[in-house]
Amino acid sequence: MSSQTAAKFLLQALGQAGIKRIYGIAGDSLNALTEAVREDKNFEWIHVRHEEVAAFAAGAEAHLTGTLAVCAGSCGPGNLHLINGLYDCHKSRVPVLAIAAQIPSAEIGTNYFQETNPEKIFEGCSHYCGIVSDPSQLPRILKIAIETSLSCKGVSVIVLSGDIALRELNVPVQGFSAPARGSYMRPDDGQIRQLSQALNEAKKVTILAGAGCAGAHDELIKIAEKLKAPVVHTLRSKEYVEYNNAYDVGLTGLIGFSSGYFAMESCDLLLMLGTDFPYTQFYPKTKIIQIDARGENIGRRTRVDLGVVGDVKKTLELLLGSLRQKEDQDHLIQARKHYAKARAGLDELAVPGSIRSLVHPQYVVKLLDELSTDDAVFSCDVGTPTVWAARYLKMNGKRRLLGSFNHGSMANALPQAIGAQVAFPQRQVISLSGDGGFTMLMGDFLTLTQHNLPVKTIIFNNSSLGFVELEMKAAGFLETATSLKNPNFAKLAQAVGVQGFRVERPIDLEPALRKALGSDGPALVDVVVSRNELTVPPHITAEQVHGFGLFALKVILSGKGSELIDLAKVNLWR
Repeated sequence: MSSQTAAKFLLQALGQAGIKRIYGIAGDSLNALTEAVREDKNFEWIHVRHEEVAAFAAGAEAHLTGTLAVCAGSCGPGNLHLINGLYDCHKSRVPVLAIAAQIPSAEIGTNYFQETNPEKIFEGCSHYCGIVSDPSQLPRILKIAIETSLSCKGVSVIVLSGDIALRELNVPVQGFSAPARGSYMRPDDGQIRQLSQALNEAKKVTILAGAGCAGAHDELIKIAEKLKAPVVHTLRSKEYVEYNNAYDVGLTGLIGFSSGYFAMESCDLLLMLGTDFPYTQFYPKTKIIQIDARGENIGRRTRVDLGVVGDVKKTLELLLGSLRQKEDQDHLIQARKHYAKARAGLDELAVPGSIRSLVHPQYVVKLLDELSTDDAVFSCDVGTPTVWAARYLKMNGKRRLLGSFNHGSMANALPQAIGAQVAFPQRQVISLSGDGGFTMLMGDFLTLTQHNLPVKTIIFNNSSLGFVELEMKAAGFLETATSLKNPNFAKLAQAVGVQGFRVERPIDLEPALRKALGSDGPALVDVVVSRNELTVPPHITAEQVHGFGLFALKVILSGKGSELIDLAKVNLWR
C-alpha cells in the first residue's frame, strides 16, 4: 500500500460512505484535507463565504437525499461558525458530519492562538463528538461518527488537528453499514389491539400528522378514510401529508389555519402520528393517542392516554386490518367545511391589489406556486416568509420545502437553497428570503456565482424585521429596533453579475417572476411588500387581544396614528 496521510484516508473513507463533496471555508488547519480534495477528482469542495452557510447547506442536502452530508470548519472561529447551522441540522434530525479542525496537537491546553474546546462546544448539537489525538484513532472514530449520524439521524463531529491530519496512516478503510431503510420498529400485537379498540370506540377522531409520516402517505389516507377523520398537518409534514389528501384541513399552531384548530378542538380523540408539535396551548383537552418511532417524544408536549412506540407507516399498516369502517361523517364534513371557508379567506388576501398599492406578500407566493415547476425545491426564511410558504405553496409529492422549522434561525433560506441546488443541479430551487434574513448572510449570495448555481432568490422587502415587529405589537409594545434601511437589492445583484429585478407595483410582479424563473443562471427579485400585513394565529388569545389594544393606545398617544390606519387598510383581523 502506498503511503498516505490521515487526511487522504479520511477522504477515501468518506467516498466509500457515498460522500461527494464537503461544504466549508479553507484554513491552515484544514490544509491537509483541502489538498486531498484537490488531488481527488471525485470530490468537490463547495467554497462558501461563512461556515454557518456550510452547515445549513449540508443539512439541506441531507434532508433532501436522506443520506449523509459533510461540512468543515477550520480551528477556533471556523468551527465555531458552524454551530448555528449544526443546531438546525440536529434539531431537524438530518445526518450531517462536521469536521472541526483543531489547533496544533502539541499546543492543546495552553491557551494557544484560536484554541477552543470543541468537545464542549458541540455537545448540545451532536449525538457524537470524537477527538482524534493520534492518526491510529481516526478509522474507528470516523466509523463511529458516520454510523451514529446515520442511525440517530443527527449530527456527528470529528475534531482533528491539522498536524495529525498530515501524519501517515496506511490502513484499509472499514466498511460502513448501509442505511437500514427496510428496518422498522413495530408495536406488539397487544398494543395494536389497544389502539384498535380506542379508535373503534371514538365517535370523532382527528389526526395530527407530523414529519414522522414521511413515506406513510398511502397508509395515512387509508386510516383517515376508515376513521372518517380530518387530518391536521404540521409545518414539517406539509411536504409529506398535504398532497392528494381529501381529508386535509390545514395546519394548526402559531402560523396555522383556524380550520386546523377547530378540527382538533372538536374531536373526542386526537391521534398524533409522528409529531413532536411543541405548542402546548393548541392541544385539546380530550383523549389523546400518540404513535412515534421515538419513545422520548411520547407525552412530552401534552397528556397522553395511550402512547405507542413504533414506525408510523408499519403501525398504520398493522392497524388497518383491525379498524372498523366508520359511517358517520359529520365530524369530517364540518371540519372540511371549516377548512374550505378558511382557505377561501386566505385566498382572498392573495390578490394583486390596486395599481397604487404595495405588493401583498401573499400574492407573491401564490404566483410563485403557479409559475414554479412541479418538482421545485423551496426554502423559506423564518418569520413571515415561512407563514406565506405554509399557507400558499401547494405540495404535490414531488416538490420539497426546507426551512428552519425546529431551530427557528434567521437567514436559513439562501444557505439551504445552496445545498439543494448543489445536490440537484437540474431542479428549480427558490429561496423565499426576508430582507432581514437575506442581509444577515448576504455574503453567500456570491456563492451562487462562485459555483454557478441557478438559485432564484425572492426577497420580501418590507424594510423591517416583520415577524418580530408583529410579536411586539401583539405583546403591547411599540416596535423598537426592527426597521431596516435596505439598498436596492436588484442593483446589488446586478453588481455581482446576477440578474436582478425590482418590483414596486403589483402589475410588475408576474413579468419579473417569469423572467427570473426562466433564466438559466441565478436571479434575484426584490419585491417591495406591504409592511403591515398581519399574520393571525388560528386562535387569538385574550392576552393577544389585550396586547394589540395596548399597542394601539400607545400608537395614538405617541402621535403615530397613521400606523393604525395602515393596519386597518390591510384588513387581516378577521
